[in-house]
Amino acid sequence: MSRIPYDRVKLARDGTRPTGQDYIKNIFTNFIELHGDRRYADDRAIIGGLARLDGTPVTVIAIEKGHTPKERSERNFGAPHPEGYRKALRLMKQAEKFGRPVICFVDTSGAYCGIGAEERGQGQAIAENLMEMSTLCVPVISILIGEGGSGGALALAVADRVWMLQNAVYSVISPEGAASILWKDSSKAAAAADSLKLTAEDARSLGIIESILSENGIGKKEYYDRIRELLSEEVEALSEDTELVQKRYDRFRRIGQTANAD
Repeated sequence: MSRIPYDRVKLARDGTRPTGQDYIKNIFTNFIELHGDRRYADDRAIIGGLARLDGTPVTVIAIEKGHTPKERSERNFGAPHPEGYRKALRLMKQAEKFGRPVICFVDTSGAYCGIGAEERGQGQAIAENLMEMSTLCVPVISILIGEGGSGGALALAVADRVWMLQNAVYSVISPEGAASILWKDSSKAAAAADSLKLTAEDARSLGIIESILSENGIGKKEYYDRIRELLSEEVEALSEDTELVQKRYDRFRRIGQTANAD
């Protein structure tokens, strides 16, 4: 397994990797997709709805890239619009009302940055998700299954537990974007990736995630069964915690802390 950061980026972007729909289909049962943000439209880059996890009712939300060129175009290549984030938040608030745990699958290069998205409040939609997710009174688990790009990924990752697949990446900016800013040359993306600390091992060492999930047998039945078992155990444990909100707050406050000098 390669440990060169930019090689991980390429693996995270591989079109043959399972997408959010694959995880929903193979891990959950009785999935019912819900649509729309009740304000503007239904963003197909984010899918979500009700499902059962080993019999437990949950809300599942996933950023979806699609597999074929047609699917990718319809899903806007996994770059959500503000209505996608508002749909996700609507489903999370609904989950809170009915006491359902929330499970998110994240795979995006970043939120869509087109003029229309900005006009409809892209930044505000992401900020509202960050704020509201921090106070949800139900368990929230987020898994980065491919790319975790900037605020577009974080908008579904303010969670009690954040996990990453071993070849997923999580970064404030893409390597190409960083290279374009630093050196005015996107071809230096590999050099930028070395400095961004975007691998799963980097994220765990910095306290950004709790666990790295093995990709052994990725896409096979036993792979999904393993993740389902991990999710079931974690949901059960978190559901018994009476201090979820405070612990979630403390979790994010600890990120980036350094030891005080004597």
